[in-house]
Amino acid sequence: QVQLVESGGGLVQAGDSLTLSCAASGRPFSSYAMGWFRQAPGKEREFVATISGRTYYTDSVKGRFTISRDNAKNTVYLQMNSLKPEDTAVYHCAADSQFIYRNFMTGNGIDYWGKGTLVTVSS
Repeated sequence: QVQLVESGGGLVQAGDSLTLSCAASGRPFSSYAMGWFRQAPGKEREFVATISGRTYYTDSVKGRFTISRDNAKNTVYLQMNSLKPEDTAVYHCAADSQFIYRNFMTGNGIDYWGKGTLVTVSS
């Protein structure tokens, strides 16, 4: 089984930058599609970004967030720039043995999830 552990969350001010990390174990990392999702209190989980040869982003973070991966370290990153208060959420890392567009866009049908790391953006 694949295990995912996120880190890098914290409290920042609007306009600041922050980079999240997700360390994976249990399977060959390079063969897995990886993604980031987020969930604010009282709200539904939403897709943020995914990487599997190419990258996809939700419209609200395009131009501000960058997803990347280091296969040698079995780690995926989410670089977040120009953070806004509405970015405040628990950010979850996710992995699947294959990339299926609709699964990553909806957050449904994905095999593995991390427990999350909290990002709080103040005004």
